[in-house]
Amino acid sequence: MVTSQRIRKGLLALLAAAGVAAQPSLVFAQSERVGARQVQRRIAPEYPELAKRMNLTGKVKIEVVIARSGQVTRTRAVGGHPVLLQAAESAVKDWKFSRSAQESVGIVEMEFVGTVVH
Repeated sequence: MVTSQRIRKGLLALLAAAGVAAQPSLVFAQSERVGARQVQRRIAPEYPELAKRMNLTGKVKIEVVIARSGQVTRTRAVGGHPVLLQAAESAVKDWKFSRSAQESVGIVEMEFVGTVVH
């Protein structure tokens, strides 16, 4: 089975062979669900300028509290680099989930991948 990571490595190798520089990018590592809640609207975080300059990469985990309406009411950083966490938390606050009979809590995991190919 071909994984997204293997596909990405293959694309980066092709870009390197062609002499093209790949810009820092963001890869979402989570599924379409957070706990039992379906993600209805996902806002991608902006890759922070400081993270680009530092070629900072890594995974972040954010705990989200989702109201019955599907709005994110609270977030809490669980793990990851603070520069990346701030960008991820800011975006996740604008996410919208499916409605539910009760409030729920889940973990959103994102992976920031910044690669420069020379």
